[in-house]
Amino acid sequence: MFDLVFKNARVLDGTGAPWFRADVAVKDGFVVRVGRIEGESKKVIDAKAKYLAPGFIDTHSHSDSELVENPTADSKILQGVTLEVIGQCGSSAAPRNMGLRNEDDEEPAEEGPQWTDMASYMEVLESQGVSVNVAPLVGHGTVRRQVMGAEARAATPEEVGQMKRLVRDAMEQGAFGMSSGLIYVPGRYSETSEVIELAEVVAEYDGIYFTHIRNESNLLLEALAEAVAIGNKAQLPVQISHFKAMREPNWGKVPEAIAMIEKAREDGLDITADQYPYIASSTGMSSPLPASAWTGGEGSERLRDPEERKKILEQLKAGGYWDRIVVANLEHPDDQKYIGKSVEEIGRIQGITTEEAALGLLERNRGTVQIVNFAMNEDNVRMIMKLPWVMVGSDGSALNVATAKGKPHPRNYGTFVRVLGRYVREYNVLRLEEAVRKMTSLPAMRLGLQDRGILKQGMRADLVLFDAGTVVDNATFTDPHRYASGIDYVAVNGVIVVENGVHNGARPGMILRQGLESVELARRTRH
Repeated sequence: MFDLVFKNARVLDGTGAPWFRADVAVKDGFVVRVGRIEGESKKVIDAKAKYLAPGFIDTHSHSDSELVENPTADSKILQGVTLEVIGQCGSSAAPRNMGLRNEDDEEPAEEGPQWTDMASYMEVLESQGVSVNVAPLVGHGTVRRQVMGAEARAATPEEVGQMKRLVRDAMEQGAFGMSSGLIYVPGRYSETSEVIELAEVVAEYDGIYFTHIRNESNLLLEALAEAVAIGNKAQLPVQISHFKAMREPNWGKVPEAIAMIEKAREDGLDITADQYPYIASSTGMSSPLPASAWTGGEGSERLRDPEERKKILEQLKAGGYWDRIVVANLEHPDDQKYIGKSVEEIGRIQGITTEEAALGLLERNRGTVQIVNFAMNEDNVRMIMKLPWVMVGSDGSALNVATAKGKPHPRNYGTFVRVLGRYVREYNVLRLEEAVRKMTSLPAMRLGLQDRGILKQGMRADLVLFDAGTVVDNATFTDPHRYASGIDYVAVNGVIVVENGVHNGARPGMILRQGLESVELARRTRH
């Protein structure tokens, strides 16, 4: 007897091949038959000619802490995501509080699960159960903070040695690779040679280097060249995170950036990229500020020095673009009224310059101000999306509408269905089969997964049944906390998690370990 059978489905196998009509049977968490199926099953779902595909893989996710707080991963699973690659942009859940400095960068929470290294973080997720599968990366910035805090200087040989040991530990515990966020503190203070040394450790374990490159605007091409150099010198695969060009003067650089990556591929570097389908990015407000303006914590002494403050404000004024930067979230109670407003508008309300308004928000919120930045070009989005080596990644987190705050980027709720509903059905940018390949077999290939990403006999039963005529993103920049439509069923490791478009609370996800056998959570439904 089968556990689950999908009848009369249009099967998209994830390879990019044309769909074909078939039944799909599942038993013990695996696809056991594809074709015409007879025989009894515990559950039969009539697909009614809807599309059945492998579960979508979010190759760029920031759900590290969210999976602890929101293990049902609602905003992701409800758009068909069955696997998240976390630990991106140089920031990972582990290691933390390892005692390598007198004062660790992060204090342990007084309540809730505790962990230190990658292994204990994975155990936390396994003990509570999660609705999606998880593939973790170790963050270069997180490792650097453990050794050096946020110090704005090059690492000493001894400090690099300490960082290498932490990266080695994470890789031995199952991390799939290392990510960097070279635009953020403290990654922005690292020299290329430091990153290469750490990447060489990752290469020893057949890992991957994911990178938020050092610059995505004026120095886009130089930053890409650095990523290529790191991959070549460390001899490991490279993934360019959220491939894009920021700010209008740089939009014309995209063809040259594409040519650089394709030249690197021709020369033998295994380099790919991911992308989210929006013209706005989202990050902390501190990232577009000069490094001298803010280094986190309670604030920089430079901001309190009148002359230094004047220099910083001049730099900010020269940079411009504050009319396109909208505040998404912040903590100070007096600033809640500014969520959803541009920094330029906030300056007008306060009767000060936009630059003073930006620094004021940072000072009152201790450097933590989440923003949405409308700095990209739609033609570039479409150009990049068509590239065969670019996969889909949300750059978002797994949220729940009942607990989420502020007005975050809608990509948290809509990335994958937006590609299917807008860029396939409405804009005709991609064929449906190619779009699904970018969400399934392409990221599975990038991760080296042999049992996911393709719908065929013997593969893990991560499955998504959707209606190509109605699937759509409902989240917007002004109303972001809205789940997707058109995703009817989602199965994770053979267990139904979404049924008739509703999350049932099941947590059958697995915490994957690169180079080691995957550790499976209980297959039974958890609530």
